[in-house]
Amino acid sequence: MALLEKWQQLAYDERRSNEQMQLFWADYFDKETSVYEKLLDDPDTVVTGTVKELADKYGLSILEMTGFLDGINDSLKEANPIDTMEEDTVVNLGFDKELLYYNMVGAKAEWLYGLEQWDNILTEERRKELYKQQKQSTTIVKEEKIYPNDPCPCGSGKKYKKCCGKNK
Repeated sequence: MALLEKWQQLAYDERRSNEQMQLFWADYFDKETSVYEKLLDDPDTVVTGTVKELADKYGLSILEMTGFLDGINDSLKEANPIDTMEEDTVVNLGFDKELLYYNMVGAKAEWLYGLEQWDNILTEERRKELYKQQKQSTTIVKEEKIYPNDPCPCGSGKKYKKCCGKNK
């Protein structure tokens, strides 16, 4: 069984109580934050190694490192083979700074996009722009309803029901 599948079984184990799951995720998020703090301290260095080497380097279990790699994968310049990786698979943590910030906002991971290390990486203005872009990307905008007696949006000057609404 691939590491990702084992991680998913552990992380989403339905046999555990809500309290056990909350403790599990709180512990994982603390460890995840620690790894991101180290990565963001030197954002231009691309960290590489096997899954096991990186787990040892950051003080994580193999499965916790798998979860971390799964979480950061969409923000990497070169994606890792998440679905098939094993302990000896060589992976990289070369992330796109703006994409990582954007994805952290999308994941509602305030504890990560709020890290002070971001102050030295992206300007406050740029972070606000990325935040706004991400939030707008998930906003559903309903088109204004056109009623039969409204002016036709095509600009003909006719009522909608006598113009473009005629065939509908």
